[in-house]
Amino acid sequence: MTVALTPFAPEELDAPDGITLVRFSGAAEDLPADDVLADVEAWVIPYALSFPLGELAARMPRLRVIQAQSAGTDGIAAQVPAGVTLCNARGVHDAATAELGVGLMISALRGIPEFVRAQENAEWLPYRWWTALADRTVMILGYGSIGQALERRLAGFEVDVVRVAGHARDGVHASSELPELLPTVDVVVVLTPLTDATRHLVDADFLAALKDGALLVNLARGPVVDTEALLAELARGRLRAALDVTDPEPLPADHPLWRAPNTLITPHVAGGTSAMRPRVVALVRDQLRRLAAGEELINQVPPSR
Repeated sequence: MTVALTPFAPEELDAPDGITLVRFSGAAEDLPADDVLADVEAWVIPYALSFPLGELAARMPRLRVIQAQSAGTDGIAAQVPAGVTLCNARGVHDAATAELGVGLMISALRGIPEFVRAQENAEWLPYRWWTALADRTVMILGYGSIGQALERRLAGFEVDVVRVAGHARDGVHASSELPELLPTVDVVVVLTPLTDATRHLVDADFLAALKDGALLVNLARGPVVDTEALLAELARGRLRAALDVTDPEPLPADHPLWRAPNTLITPHVAGGTSAMRPRVVALVRDQLRRLAAGEELINQVPPSR
C-alpha cells in the first residue's frame, strides 16, 4: 500500500486500489505525526507550505515522488532529496497563463490602466489613438505548452506569431537567432523557464534590439529579465512592459518599477484562476493511477544535480 500526502480531499482524488491518501493542507497545525510521515512515498506539495520543503521531505524516509502544482520548479528542485523523483504540473496552467497573457497585451496596448485611474477620479479622458493588437507581430519566447496555448488564443486577433525556443524545430526559431528576430517584433511574451542559461536573458542588449514602443510581457520568472536594464528603457519612455513576475518578488513598496512609465504589474497571478483546480486534480489522479499500476510518471523533471 502506497501512502500519498496531498492537499486535496480524498473524495476529490478517488484514489485507486493500492493508494492510501493522507491530507495535509500545508499549515503547521495540519501536519501529520512523524509516524504517518515515515510511511509517505508520494507527496503533492501544497501551494502554501509552513515549512521549508527540504526540511519536511527529510522526515519522509520512504519518499519516492514529489508532485509540484507549478509548471516551473526552479524554487523547488534544489530542495528535493537525492533519489526522489520531482514532477511538475506541465499543462495545468496553460489556459490560465495564456489567458492572462492576452489580457496583459490588450490592457497595456489599449491603455486600460490609464482608464481605470481616470474612472477612480470620475474623469472623462479626451479621445486619443491607441496601439491595436491587430496587425502586430508577437514573439513567444519559450514555445512550450503555455506558448502553444497562447498562440491558440491569439488566433483570432490578426497577429503574426514568431516562435522561439532553446533549440530550433519545425516552425520554431532557436534562441540563438534572437539578435536578428528582435528588431522585427512589436510584442515579446517571455515564457522561458528560469535556468542558468535564461537568467537575465532579457538584458540590456536584448532590450536595445527591440523597436521603439515595443511591449515586453513577462509571464515566466522575474530573474529572466534584468530589472535594471528594463528600468533604464522604461525611464526613457522607449519601451512598454506588462509584468506578472518581477525581480525581486514580492516587489517592495519603494521599488522604482511601481512608478516606471508605461508599466503594468500584476502580482504573480497568472495561474490563479478557476481553471487550475480541476486540471491539477486531474493530473494528480492520473499520477496516482500510474503509481498504483507501476507505470512511469509524467512530467518528470531532470535532477538538478
